[in-house]
Amino acid sequence: MTPDLEPLAIDKHTQFLGREIGRLSYGCWRFPGTPQSDIARKIDAAIEIGANLIDTAAVYGRGEAETMLGALIGERPSLRDDIVLVTKGGITPPVPYNSAKAHLVESCDASLERLKCDRIDVFLVHRPDYLTGHAEVADALDTLVKSGKARAVGVSNYTLEQTRALQHFLDVPLVATQPEISALRIDTLFDGTLDHAHAAQLLPMAWSPLAGGSLVTGKDPKGAGDRFNNLISALDRVAAENDATRDCVALAWLMAHPAGIVPIVGTQSPERIRAAAGAFEIKMNRRDWYDILEASLGERMP
Repeated sequence: MTPDLEPLAIDKHTQFLGREIGRLSYGCWRFPGTPQSDIARKIDAAIEIGANLIDTAAVYGRGEAETMLGALIGERPSLRDDIVLVTKGGITPPVPYNSAKAHLVESCDASLERLKCDRIDVFLVHRPDYLTGHAEVADALDTLVKSGKARAVGVSNYTLEQTRALQHFLDVPLVATQPEISALRIDTLFDGTLDHAHAAQLLPMAWSPLAGGSLVTGKDPKGAGDRFNNLISALDRVAAENDATRDCVALAWLMAHPAGIVPIVGTQSPERIRAAAGAFEIKMNRRDWYDILEASLGERMP
């Protein structure tokens, strides 16, 4: 077999903050409105497939998602040691953003109370606040780490230059970045976000890795037309060759990138959470990977 036809390596685990985490993570943004009694089944299914990095945010259900996860942690205190806990602050509807130092510290305090724990593993600034300077945001994040309220910090939805600017003022290193990435949303491959994450050793956590579910349903969410249909066809071809589902191919495509992308799975079905582990069984070669990229771009690579 020629090197170009050999399956791309997709590791099931990686090292983060000195411990092993799965290459898939689980997101709690859809918890609000679902029964509390189902939360344990979802988290247990995530841990079962190695998705022990659990992501939430203060804004999800205006605190409800954190409260629901915190209720489970309160019932099962040992769960806290089984997971790497990520939460985010800074979105304040209808303002919409506030990353002033006092607000970020207060947001973290409130998250800790709702989550029933004394430390967040990674606290992220959810979106850039254009009215708060990077120096003040950095001061807030440094304060959270030095006080022990957050073990580490990172950013979400930040551009490459915004990330660099914030790091310039920080005493501690950023450890994670959380942009939107999917086979349909591929900006980060070209705008330097993933290159910087790779070089600076930031964990890239991909939110909406299945493009809001459109890569599961096959329904075009943005009027992309032929481009979307061609992408679905490319994913389906690889899925058929692997006797797998389209969503597993889409997740595998992300995880094959050398920056070490960790997709955040958000389904509310324990069965589908477990099924996501099928992504690790996908045999995708270099040509397959570029076929998917070219379909998403709508043109051949130069």
